Amino acid sequence: MTTDPLHGRRGALHALAASGAALVANRAFAQRETPTAAAPACVLTPAQTEGPFFVDEHLERTNIRSDPSDGSIRQGVALLLALRVFAVSRRGCEPVRNAAVDVWHCDAAGVYSDADGMGLRTRGAKFLRGYQVSDASGTVRFTTIYPGAYRGRAVHIHFKVRTNTGDRRNDFTSQLYFDDALTDRVHAAAPYAASIAQRTRNTQDGLFRMGGRALILAARQAGDRYAGTFDVGLRAA
Repeated sequence: MTTDPLHGRRGALHALAASGAALVANRAFAQRETPTAAAPACVLTPAQTEGPFFVDEHLERTNIRSDPSDGSIRQGVALLLALRVFAVSRRGCEPVRNAAVDVWHCDAAGVYSDADGMGLRTRGAKFLRGYQVSDASGTVRFTTIYPGAYRGRAVHIHFKVRTNTGDRRNDFTSQLYFDDALTDRVHAAAPYAASIAQRTRNTQDGLFRMGGRALILAARQAGDRYAGTFDVGLRAA
């Protein structure tokens, strides 16, 4: 990727942030590796912008490392990601069942699939994208890779939660971030090391400064992979 398109991508992201990012809370809460390890925190999660690379691929799957268009597997350190969705009210919180939760992010080289523009020419590819429907505990699970870096953004994962209330659909969109010290360790090795020069740290990212501290995924190493669980608190209807 060349410098100019990536600067264009950064400009578009900052424009989106200015027009669409909104915070509903700013409290961080503890995350655990397994969905049953702790009670939900019952706090609202900050919303963040969708960004320019969401595509509704209708890919219901757990393992999003593969590209169904050609069968290839995206290389990188494996990440086991669990999201627990809760409806938060004054009475506490309840798990949200049958929520459709989309996840998408860039590969180890900072490239998104199914994109055309801003330096990307990956139209038709579908790697590192997919959705799951939450179970009775409000949980969805994905097998993916630790995201790479591209200029202008901290390392992150996008997610969107879609729920139905009566005949109305409700969408909630945000992003997950990682502790910079952890990313330093992961990105020191191939295939990430090639993109280390374009890495933006959390405090340098304008979107992270708008609620990102409450969106850090506490990923823990488990052998040759990482695992983390994040509680998504939505305002109860």
